Amino acid sequence: MQPQADPFIVPKCHDDIKILYQDEHLLLINKPTGLLSLSGKHPLNKDSVHFRLVQDFPTATLVHRLDFGTSGIMLVALNKAINAQLTKQFQVRTVSKRYTAVLHGHLADEQGTIEFPIAKDKPNFPLQKICFETGKLAQTNYQVMERCQGPATTKVSFMPVSGRTHQLRIHSREIGHPILGCDLYATDEAFFMADRLMLHATTLTFDHPITGERVEGLCPCPF
Repeated sequence: MQPQADPFIVPKCHDDIKILYQDEHLLLINKPTGLLSLSGKHPLNKDSVHFRLVQDFPTATLVHRLDFGTSGIMLVALNKAINAQLTKQFQVRTVSKRYTAVLHGHLADEQGTIEFPIAKDKPNFPLQKICFETGKLAQTNYQVMERCQGPATTKVSFMPVSGRTHQLRIHSREIGHPILGCDLYATDEAFFMADRLMLHATTLTFDHPITGERVEGLCPCPF
């Protein structure tokens, strides 16, 4: 019998969740970096976006998730019917998202599209991999915002068309410009260039499930 690996215990997140918008149907929140979206199986990983929200909003459910290290805007439903309507919008891709990231090195083009199919790397959970046989189609559009020198980095705006796990992180790695601070896909150099994952969910645009109004939630990038 192989010895069990020590469970990963996440460091305590001391930053608060900020509510950006609230009505009786839904919330838009700013998730801090270093906070799980959902509680982990280990009792020491109980703290999460969902765990905190249900203290004040007992019926709150997450419509989508952000990675542990990713900060920014999240959409939260306040009842099951609203959750179902919002989930359908994600499924049919009428929800648009924009992220800000800082990448290692300088991108050659001002804008472009990254297309690599993504599959689970099952022996190496939670890693994902590029796989042209079993991977699901994944597309990311990008626009360069700023290039910095010494060390060379590029701030970009990402507009993912699909929503695969770790999509922006693995797509960045695949084009040779990993996201700074990424513990899963960056080179050692890129990882140690930041004290957090330099990825932030900046905007989230969707149809309000009751009014039908197109809503654009904005959460300014902190870096």
